[in-house]
Amino acid sequence: MIALVAGAIGLMGVSGEAKAQNDAVPGAIFGGVAGALIGGAVSGKAGGAVAGALIGGTTGAIVGSQVNRPPPPPPAYYFWNGNRCFYRYPNGQVIRVSRGYCQ
Repeated sequence: MIALVAGAIGLMGVSGEAKAQNDAVPGAIFGGVAGALIGGAVSGKAGGAVAGALIGGTTGAIVGSQVNRPPPPPPAYYFWNGNRCFYRYPNGQVIRVSRGYCQ
């Protein structure tokens, strides 16, 4: 069992360098291994280890997919500057618009 944990941790280290920004797979592996260890230790049965692996793997995938998610873009809004009306797009671009939008 220790060799399985060491292998899973080593696999996460290798895949961590070449991944995009999605940690769902390493999260699922780590959560599944940790859940199997805890479930097997608590119940003392193979069924507890299987249940722990399923619960831990699912939880690890969900948490891992949320890690390193970029923040949401700034809100789009109208604003006054120098007695002129402007609109700021979510991507940061600013354009001058009619005064009617800022009232």
